[in-house]
Amino acid sequence: MKIILAQINVHVGNFEQNFQKIQQEISLAKIAQVDLIIFPELAICGYPPRDFLDYSYFIEQVDLYISRIAKICTDITCIIGAPINNEATSGKKLFNAAYVLANGTIQNVVHKSLLPTYDVFDEYRYFEPAKSVSCVEVGGKKIALTICEDLWNAAENPLYDHTPMDLLMQEQPELMINIAASPFDYLQEDKRKQMLKANCVKYNLPLVYVNHVGAQTEIIFDGGSMVMNAQGELLQEAKYFQEDCLLIEDLTQLISENKIITTTNDIAIQKIEKALLLGIQDYFSKSGFSKAVLGLSGGIDSAVVCALATKALGPKNVLAVLLPSAYSSDHSISDAMALIENLGIEYSHINIEATVKSAENTLADLFHGTQADITEENLQARVRGLLLMAVSNKFGHILLNTSNKSEAAVGYGTLYGDMSGGISVIGDVYKTKVFELAKWINRSTEIIPWNTIQKAPSAELRHNQKDSDSLPDYDLLDQVLHLYIEEQLGLAEIIAKGFDEMLVKRVLMLVNRSEYKRYQTPPTLRVSPKAFGMGRRMPIVAKY
Repeated sequence: MKIILAQINVHVGNFEQNFQKIQQEISLAKIAQVDLIIFPELAICGYPPRDFLDYSYFIEQVDLYISRIAKICTDITCIIGAPINNEATSGKKLFNAAYVLANGTIQNVVHKSLLPTYDVFDEYRYFEPAKSVSCVEVGGKKIALTICEDLWNAAENPLYDHTPMDLLMQEQPELMINIAASPFDYLQEDKRKQMLKANCVKYNLPLVYVNHVGAQTEIIFDGGSMVMNAQGELLQEAKYFQEDCLLIEDLTQLISENKIITTTNDIAIQKIEKALLLGIQDYFSKSGFSKAVLGLSGGIDSAVVCALATKALGPKNVLAVLLPSAYSSDHSISDAMALIENLGIEYSHINIEATVKSAENTLADLFHGTQADITEENLQARVRGLLLMAVSNKFGHILLNTSNKSEAAVGYGTLYGDMSGGISVIGDVYKTKVFELAKWINRSTEIIPWNTIQKAPSAELRHNQKDSDSLPDYDLLDQVLHLYIEEQLGLAEIIAKGFDEMLVKRVLMLVNRSEYKRYQTPPTLRVSPKAFGMGRRMPIVAKY
């Protein structure tokens, strides 16, 4: 049996475009005389479709396009993911399903058993778990067909009370196939491979695994579809962060193949860069936009975002706007101009001093008798946000938010000012990682001026201001934030790791108190195991 793994980038709800892509892959597979082509989980409608699943018209479109795909599946079998109606009178309205299409019709349907409801996943909101499981037959071979999470219960501490593969093994399958929508984070590739290997070893079966690639707003899928033998050794691996197809010339390869491949994994910062580039590209292309605007301050955050956007979208599609105030240093402007020259992008220079002064005069009567404080500092940031959004409005550019995860965590940002934007590019990258990312971007040649990387971070909203005036040193801050956010440790647990009690209390207080700000920020490209946004849901009005 000749098999193709079709790792494609689909668009949520864009049925016709998704169909055209699927049709093309099936046509090419037919020319290559392939017996079986496999697509990812929910490939028809895209993942995650979220509350679109509540609309009957959406499911009708799914059914229509499944029928169209089935009709072109002559002389070939296709496995593809899609939601399907639950015909029972009780339970959720839908199943998350894998269709087996052949001879122009639907041959079989397998329902997903284990429905993840944690972090970015919310499948039990929409889907009913499978009532029963059984193998499918393709080309005379008995196959244990599973969907993503169905294979994630082989760990030492399983999350679910049953494992579908244990039941499927009673039918003595010859092969495992898993179609998936496994999102990227910088640790996920290793975890995924370990999990898949554990299944191969436990069940003594080869595995074909097909994953999504592409970004759906904040969630990024990295691909990495693969083939393993019964010992869990890697035989083939698809590309990461791009569409790809893998060809298995003969199923016997999976049993007798001795050609084990070894992959040199990208380092974490390299993966993060690739993920952010894909996230930017797909956010723009799938939203129907091509051009970006951002405020370029001469600081490291906006410099990194500008460099990434230029690489992702092309120099002609990025507009940098310099918005200096009375407190902007000369080196901020010169560093920003050096970056603009290095990248070859367009720019505009708007001095905001007069606009800020006008706003202060407008508020003078109301603020009479009060002392100048952070309000006046934030006014500068809000003027910048106002002007950048005007540019976005006028020219149809998406405003890129340049706040990092450290700032977002502790609320070190101005609502309706520097927290504005259509997409937060580095909002899941801690400040220390931003420096690392800048150095990685400069690995071959200086793109981001070294002075931008070396100077002390500053919001420049008052004379001689430094981030360290308001925040702990980033090296220390980011360690505490990581323990609290990613590792979900509490106050006592973090203190027990050797951190100062007052420091930890202060940082945790800032994080919890800033939740209302994060609810009003743009969607954030997710690159860590625990990002702000849909994967971390905290109450706003709480005391903890």
